[in-house]
Amino acid sequence: MSGSRQPRVVIIGCGFGGLEAARALRSADVAITLVDRTNHHLFQPLLYQVATAGLSAPAIAAPVRHLFRTQPNVTTLLAEVVAVDPVARTVRLAGGATLVYDHLIVAAGATHSYFGHDAWAPFAPGLKTLADAFEIRRRLLYAFEAAEQETDAAARAAWLTFVVIGGGPTGVEMAGTMAEIARHTLRGEFRHIDPAAAQILLLEGGERVLPAMPPRLSASARRQLEQLGVQVRTGTRVTAIDAHRVEVQPAAGAPPQRIASRCVLWAAGVQGSPLGRQLAHAAGAEVDRAGRLVVEPDLSLPGHPEITVIGDLAAAQSHLPGHAPRPVPGVSPAAKQMGRSAAANLMRRLAGEPTIAFRYRDWGNLATIGRNSAVVDLWTPWRRVGFSGWFAWVFWLFAHIYFLIGFRNRLVVLIDWASAYWSKQRYARVVTGMAPGTTDD
Repeated sequence: MSGSRQPRVVIIGCGFGGLEAARALRSADVAITLVDRTNHHLFQPLLYQVATAGLSAPAIAAPVRHLFRTQPNVTTLLAEVVAVDPVARTVRLAGGATLVYDHLIVAAGATHSYFGHDAWAPFAPGLKTLADAFEIRRRLLYAFEAAEQETDAAARAAWLTFVVIGGGPTGVEMAGTMAEIARHTLRGEFRHIDPAAAQILLLEGGERVLPAMPPRLSASARRQLEQLGVQVRTGTRVTAIDAHRVEVQPAAGAPPQRIASRCVLWAAGVQGSPLGRQLAHAAGAEVDRAGRLVVEPDLSLPGHPEITVIGDLAAAQSHLPGHAPRPVPGVSPAAKQMGRSAAANLMRRLAGEPTIAFRYRDWGNLATIGRNSAVVDLWTPWRRVGFSGWFAWVFWLFAHIYFLIGFRNRLVVLIDWASAYWSKQRYARVVTGMAPGTTDD
């Protein structure tokens, strides 16, 4: 970019926030470099569908270069950012190369949080990337294959006991879908086991699942899960995980319990990308307990107005007129709105105008539980609306199809879902390797 007088904008991450920021700068006279360590934008709300063999990976992912093929002010790089130098205004990549910026938008996202127990990670994978989804799918399907060959009753029961830790949207959706796989998808495919006999346990440390939703909808979600055959245990804290079992502490006063399980999935917590702590140290900024960067009302980093942090890496607040500031949830609509706000404020800075505080418009929450089952907590301009059951499931389905990237992905997902609905089958069940953690030669 030497010799160019265009402001140099570097965007780290092509998730919802980074993608939206780059798109919002389509007409701006700036030179944008978009850096991501994968070559695709991932529609994370449907990632669990890949993990549970409902969809193939290309259905929820879009190549980054293809997305920006008609936006000439964007250069995309497949690389990992390892450090940011706010003084020199440079970004260092894993290979040693550096990028110089005038304005930096950090949308590096989040990763799994095991609350200080990182040793649990190999035994209870989380779900953030396509690689995570493939690993979970392999573990899930292999558990049934191992149970089919197991002659010891106790060992077979452990293979057929699936534990999902965390009662948020991801945990609820995973548990409900796994119950469908066991009860419907695999029916009649095995000779020595009955997949419907599998136990699906959903463990939540709080008092209810989907705690961000009203208690009435949380209770409805629990009932729908239990109707699918999921055992929901709230007020249950996990104390240990290894390759063969999960140890839990139920309600106060109850003795600890051991759950024999060979397939454990983690959906209990997230933390900011490690890049956040590096940037905080370099810029003298603060991070919260989840490793997210504390930002100014306009999403800029304190003392560095040229650096904006958005998405799951930002400990941001919404500043709606007439309301006290309130935390912004780590959901995709918030990341999109932050991306647009970051782009608009960048243009204001270039024009010498004051920036505007971020205002989050909360449209509500959705969670699907299984076939014909979902809960919707919808905020309208007039009042809050909550409903569940079949109509909520249809609403959830079309909302997710609408927000998918690209017409092809919308069409493929719609066809796959229609096929799965009528046939009760999941055809994206191809895995590589025999046991979890192995690969074919």
